Amino acid sequence: MPPLDPQVRAALTAAGERARQVLTPEDLVAWQERDAAARPRPALDRLRDDGRFEVEELRVPRGDGEGEVTLVSARPAGVREELPLLYYLHGGGMVTGNAWSVLPRLLRGWALPLGLAVVSVEYRLAPGTRFPGAVEDCYAGLVRVAGHADGLGVDARRVVVGGKSAGGGLAAALALLARDRGGPVPAGQLLLSPMLDDRGDTFSSHQMTGHDTWDRTSNATAWQAVLGHRYGAADLSPYAAPARATDLSRLPAAYVEVGSAETFRDEAVAYANAIWQAGGEAELHVWPGACHGFDTLAPHAALSQDAHDARTRWLRRVLRR
Repeated sequence: MPPLDPQVRAALTAAGERARQVLTPEDLVAWQERDAAARPRPALDRLRDDGRFEVEELRVPRGDGEGEVTLVSARPAGVREELPLLYYLHGGGMVTGNAWSVLPRLLRGWALPLGLAVVSVEYRLAPGTRFPGAVEDCYAGLVRVAGHADGLGVDARRVVVGGKSAGGGLAAALALLARDRGGPVPAGQLLLSPMLDDRGDTFSSHQMTGHDTWDRTSNATAWQAVLGHRYGAADLSPYAAPARATDLSRLPAAYVEVGSAETFRDEAVAYANAIWQAGGEAELHVWPGACHGFDTLAPHAALSQDAHDARTRWLRRVLRR
């Protein structure tokens, strides 16, 4: 396998077996319970950070009319002009995670320095809700946010859809879905270690088995939970697994990031390459020695800082167009 960055390796060693736990179908419920305990939803008052941010929860009707999607909307306090928006989809393999716990890092890292608003989406998780539930939740929220941009104080022309891991895959699917339905047109798509391909047949998927923090077994378990009997189907929709898409033309500018020592390496590189081949715009970063979630595992590592800086520069460029 490719060598790990020394600081990332040290953080991985310090984390112990917990960092390399493998998700199996038999362990899924316990895994979800552990994640919910480890990542509790912070209260809105905590997210407001002593008045530095304005934070509210919005509820949007789902496209199928069955219930509502919760969006958590946040922006720097006291700013009255329209702000660009990061429409963010959390990670967690589409089986764990929540819209609240990702916000403190997004607000500190981007909302303040870039003058951004952030909307984080509480999409439904698998296996309680299978495809297309999650991506339809994300689409319903995007349509509502774009249609009510004035009320939210955001600029509908400067919306970036983004996410990490499962959220990166959902952001890619959302860009495809919005294009094909004639929906809101994002200015960019921020795809961080995106979960794009259910088939698990890339070289890196096999190479990193038993080594990455999210390996082939964990990935297969999550995809099975999302897709049910459609897992591995030859005619699977690209809105489920964007790597299945045959037409990547007319998409927003993409930022694609992955680690060299990561299960998702080859599918992310292939996706960026397919965007180029379709005549589109993509910026690709393969961080040497990075495993899945390296910047969460080792936030103070030089590699993590470099990755944050590169994402920030791309966001700044895209939002200034």
